Amino acid sequence: MHSLPPALDLSVRDDELTPDQLSRRSMLRRAGLLGAGLGAVGVLDGGTARAVAASGAASPGSRHGGGYLWLAGDHHIHTQYSNDGKYRVIDQVRQGARHGLDWMVITDHGNVTHARIGVEKVNPDIREARAAHRDALVFQGLEWNIPGAEHGTVFVHPGRDEVAVLKEFENSFDGSVKNAGDSTPRNEALAIAGLDFLSDAVRRRRVKAALMLANHPARKGLDSPHEIRGWRDAQPHIAVGMEGAPGHQAAGIPASAHGPGGARGLYENAPGPQSFAAYPAESYRTWGGFDWMTATVGGLWDSLLSEGKPWWITANSDSHNVYADTAMRGPGSDYETNGRQNDPVYRGGLDLAENDYWPGQYSRTHVGAEDFSYAAVMDGIRAGRVWVDHGGLISGLDARLGGGRGRSVTLGGTLHVERGTRVRLEVDIALANGPNWAGFVPELARVDVIQGEVTGAVSDRDTFAAPRTRVVKSFEVSGTTGTVRLSYDLGPVDRPLYVRLRGTDGNRAAVGARGAAVDPHGPAMDVPGDADPWRDLWFYANPMWVLPS
Repeated sequence: MHSLPPALDLSVRDDELTPDQLSRRSMLRRAGLLGAGLGAVGVLDGGTARAVAASGAASPGSRHGGGYLWLAGDHHIHTQYSNDGKYRVIDQVRQGARHGLDWMVITDHGNVTHARIGVEKVNPDIREARAAHRDALVFQGLEWNIPGAEHGTVFVHPGRDEVAVLKEFENSFDGSVKNAGDSTPRNEALAIAGLDFLSDAVRRRRVKAALMLANHPARKGLDSPHEIRGWRDAQPHIAVGMEGAPGHQAAGIPASAHGPGGARGLYENAPGPQSFAAYPAESYRTWGGFDWMTATVGGLWDSLLSEGKPWWITANSDSHNVYADTAMRGPGSDYETNGRQNDPVYRGGLDLAENDYWPGQYSRTHVGAEDFSYAAVMDGIRAGRVWVDHGGLISGLDARLGGGRGRSVTLGGTLHVERGTRVRLEVDIALANGPNWAGFVPELARVDVIQGEVTGAVSDRDTFAAPRTRVVKSFEVSGTTGTVRLSYDLGPVDRPLYVRLRGTDGNRAAVGARGAAVDPHGPAMDVPGDADPWRDLWFYANPMWVLPS
């Protein structure tokens, strides 16, 4: 177990902090993320959540929500050790810490050069960042070119063999290194072998833990439903989820607003020869900034959950080159020879053509951890104790399913009850208490409860629909400060089911892809060239199950 970092430990006085630590504490205070827990709450009445004034929101440094620390992080960050990156490790870690992150994963691109020399070269920089920023947990990972599919984050618990395991994994199982990108059974088998290798490394105690999460899964249509099921089924403690929302969100800022004028997440593709043919045209776009697999109620994510398969979502920056930054790649860089780009230098003005944000600047993945440690963050992700948000839409979330003899579970949990037990969902949401990076305080307008039946294994492993999942309750939220409490009665439960949550600022909405009876007010499809990410904010939470017996 690690003690709390000084910026979060209120027993440490402000004048005892370093300038960076004090800056981070000040940011957390402005955002309402430091001080009080989810204490004073309103009561739901007539379908409208009344916000009551509260002195603070969910604190990452205090116990709440089932006794967990909710630590914000980002598992998809690039540096100068990527062929298309430019920042030093310390730059990304410093920015992530200043934007409120507690943990980060450095995930430079897998390729021949990175596999040959980059894995070793980046490690000293990561260790230096760990020493310089003890308020943040800094993992080493890589962005895996999944054989036969798209990309994925792979990362391991820090330790003596972290470099050796990642290097062997990349050289043996990376689709780019092994020329195994085509969607063939042989390449799909190589991907499973890679996950088996990671599991074996944990079993043999070469590393304490390893995780894989699929990145931007619908961007090119390469991650077929049967591949996702195959990864999860082969190693359910390693392959645990996917990016519910991709990075590159600044790409959607319109050119008229001095932005790149592209597509959020760089989701501007069409089916290609390796794409899964059954995916519809709309799957190649984001919806409210979220991947189609996540945003579609009754879609691919729900089809996995309806099988009873834990499969979690995250949200990340995929930070390469930051919008409105003043740095450019170091002149004279020779990545193929050196395995890194030269250090960035001042470019002489703002760069308004880039697509990315700093880690934590826009997207956050909040993990319920037992303590402030590498193992606890990995355990929390593996358990599904995760909620995600864009643009600081909310400051805290505490969701519980309860019923029968006082039992309750939080995100990712399974509530076991006797058949016919009345089950209730209770949600406390800490509203945003300070301005986000764009300079305004977001206002939560609506929260949706999504419920699905657990129907068991599918006969067709390329299924990406869950017909018995729909929005069962929507709460209109009023008020701009404090905390709201929402309550939803599931009634007597006599069959297995799950519930999950999402919320929005209400600026954009559309009937969901499976119709108004399933999702009357879901996220709208983002239009390339006109998709300002700050005008369309959402949060999503991972599911909770109820299993009656």
